[in-house]
Amino acid sequence: MSKGITDIQPTRLEQALAARGLTKGQLASLVGVAASTVTKWCKGDQAPEVETFERLASVLNVQSEWLTRPSLMSITAPLYRSNASALKAARAKLEARTEWAQELAVLLNEYVDYPKLNLPERSFEDPEQIGDVDIEDAAEECRALWQLGRGPIQNLTLAAESAGIIIVREETEISAIEGLSSWSELLGRPIIFLSADKGNAFRSRFDLAHEIGHLILHKHIPRADERDRYNQMEKQAHKFASAFLLPAEAFSNEVRLPPNLDNLLILKQRWGVSVAAMMMRLHVLGFLSDEEKLALFKRRSARWGSKAEPYDDKWEIELPRLMRRTVELLINEGVLAAEDFSRYLGVSSRDIEKLCSLRENFFSAPADVVELATLRSARVEATNIPKRGEKGTVLSFLGYKK
Repeated sequence: MSKGITDIQPTRLEQALAARGLTKGQLASLVGVAASTVTKWCKGDQAPEVETFERLASVLNVQSEWLTRPSLMSITAPLYRSNASALKAARAKLEARTEWAQELAVLLNEYVDYPKLNLPERSFEDPEQIGDVDIEDAAEECRALWQLGRGPIQNLTLAAESAGIIIVREETEISAIEGLSSWSELLGRPIIFLSADKGNAFRSRFDLAHEIGHLILHKHIPRADERDRYNQMEKQAHKFASAFLLPAEAFSNEVRLPPNLDNLLILKQRWGVSVAAMMMRLHVLGFLSDEEKLALFKRRSARWGSKAEPYDDKWEIELPRLMRRTVELLINEGVLAAEDFSRYLGVSSRDIEKLCSLRENFFSAPADVVELATLRSARVEATNIPKRGEKGTVLSFLGYKK
């Protein structure tokens, strides 16, 4: 190996390339070296000189020291909300972004306690073992565990985060992939990554419910690369999302028969589920025959088109709060200063803002701190607050939840 920054971690470099959506050739051009040189860096066969190393970190928009940190344990192979077999680079990008979310969550977990994980346990090892009754039971049990009752779920994202799921929602510029879910052994909890590109709250809620279905039903089933097996697992996650968002008895009691588009539009605003999804649920529940479902979908397409529906913009998009409030909590409690986050976590401030659902320029122009009332159990004596850079007492996130 040639002389240079010999402790650069090739896995870090590969991860940063994927997260930025860059090829080795593109990175070489931006840094000003040969493409073969970048390949040697990624293999660990060669190390960059000091000036080149600093330029490399600048191009990738990460702290140079971050490139020398040992990589954390990887997340499990994600299950994607898309048949993305032909989107290798896109899948690698989202997987790398999820790895970054895991790293942020792990580092922040040094200071806070996240909500305890609370998910139904299933031990299916093959999708062939999962029947429709199993899916309905899992959805019902999840509602019971989360104490959601049988009516509409007002904020699914908040419910999932309160159950210990880490959720990231950001624009990806990858329209074919709407979300993914994976498990972090380091955190002992799952991570769900949702695409924010379409800006449709109804679709986003269904995508989240879909990923929750994967986490429960397919936890012990490897990611499927065969199309038929993949489609089977996707259909099962779809059925879970429908059953979870639209419980059979409560939902069917509100449907006026025979179903029509106008009545379903009214229910859409109450249940937070698209008309199309409700039509599919009614078909599963036996309120629409195959012919009636097809006819109703044709009427829907004739009136509104195949993609959008009325009132799509009338439901507020649910933004993740757990990571955002963790960052705000650490700043408000004086555990970390806003200007220290990028250096401490290793990635750019903008990356942290996006992965934690913080407003743009949060770290460069923080808002005025507003003191909030806290539960007694969450109070921390001022004398126990560590100095900047020191590891301190674990703070409970639960006392800061709305």
